[in-house]
Amino acid sequence: MRIDIKGRNVNVGDGLRERVDKRFEKVGRQVSSLARMEVELWEERNPSIRESQVAEATLFLKGVTLRACERSASMVNSINLASDDLARQVKRHRDKRRGRREAGKLETRAAAS
Repeated sequence: MRIDIKGRNVNVGDGLRERVDKRFEKVGRQVSSLARMEVELWEERNPSIRESQVAEATLFLKGVTLRACERSASMVNSINLASDDLARQVKRHRDKRRGRREAGKLETRAAAS
């Protein structure tokens, strides 16, 4: 899986890149190697917003796009929350596809009998 990292009002250094790679590694094992992910990190500049650090992850799969956007007081926590949310979505998507495939097999077996 290819991961593109963008930063708006945030300097994306090696530490953040390593954090993103590490956290989204679990998602990468569950999807095709042809999948593409965009991670966008930004900071809200309004001082009245406490949870100003935002991480948005968009995963482009064959036929479906999954997106997770999380905000918190620290960028690392936002990345962690977004990766957990996206992992949950990928698992649900895989289970749906697997269920449809198994249901199709059962129908063809019943029709052949």
